Amino acid sequence: MPRTPGKSLIAPFAAGVGALAYTVAKVDLARKDELGMPGFPAPADAYAAVADVGAAQLGNAALGLLMAVVALFLARPPRGRFVRWSLLAVSWAGIVMVGAGVVGFTARATGLAPGLGPTPPHPPTAFTALLVGAAWVTAWTVATVTATRAPAATSAD
Repeated sequence: MPRTPGKSLIAPFAAGVGALAYTVAKVDLARKDELGMPGFPAPADAYAAVADVGAAQLGNAALGLLMAVVALFLARPPRGRFVRWSLLAVSWAGIVMVGAGVVGFTARATGLAPGLGPTPPHPPTAFTALLVGAAWVTAWTVATVTATRAPAATSAD
């Protein structure tokens, strides 16, 4: 059964929204000069390794914007073979990195990885961040699989 255009846009749009949520969270943390993620403050000793917390978080926010652009490009992948496969490779790399973050923060939240930091002091905020992260990774994976399976151009680039 052929996919309707509206359905093929849901996953890339949801992945883009997830990336933008990450971006907004990082800008907020930069404004407060805090490391970590919402609900997951960084251990105090982590600050010694970062010269400028605000700049570091703004750099992370810029990566969030880049991830949003990548996710949105999956709605209508480029037809050129090289550009298309480059987009898919960057997308899969992003999925692996964000997925690893969600797994790591989940392990921290449940106490399975005490080396990653203490359990979150505000569980509802942490749970929301984990839920958004899991939805983001899921949507991005669906969008990337869909883009991978979509017919590509026949011309060589």
